[in-house]
Amino acid sequence: MSDTRHLFITAAAKAFAEKGFYGASIASIAAESPFTKQALLHHFGNKEKLYAEVLKGISDRLMASLQDIQRDYPDTRQRLEQTFLSFYRQAVGNRDEMALLMRELLDNKRRAESAQAWYLKPFLDELTQMVMTVLPAYSRPRAFTLAYQMLGAIHYFAVSEPTLVQIFGREEYEKVLRGYEDELRDLIRARLGG
Repeated sequence: MSDTRHLFITAAAKAFAEKGFYGASIASIAAESPFTKQALLHHFGNKEKLYAEVLKGISDRLMASLQDIQRDYPDTRQRLEQTFLSFYRQAVGNRDEMALLMRELLDNKRRAESAQAWYLKPFLDELTQMVMTVLPAYSRPRAFTLAYQMLGAIHYFAVSEPTLVQIFGREEYEKVLRGYEDELRDLIRARLGG
């Protein structure tokens, strides 16, 4: 990927995370880069295609992480646990990306009807299949529900940092942050029966 495209995608991810698809404009995204609006349009054509590139990048990173975990953890239960924990670490490490994913789920009513691709579907499908492998008695809908609940617990906490810091203060938030992964691991193990 060219440096120019990468800069645009980075600026777009931040803008879409902060303002959502409809709130972010091509002009505001271009203003956050050293290039012009015309250069952005030259590279992507329109806001929808730029947004798709941002989502595709997130999806590609999530799938690469899944592949790494599948290679490193042959035990299926441990692999699924590590997948959720890895997602948690990525979520806390990149809150803008997580906010963007949250907006994709919440702010997407109009766009959902005309979306050409769902870049997160392979990740969700793979996660659902992993749950079904660990818990073979689970139907696909039930396995998806479990996976989605875990992702939700992770996601919600990751994007809540600014609000939690304001409510409880930085020191208290840091204490919660230090213990969150252990609590999450316990929750995962309880749900997976291990």
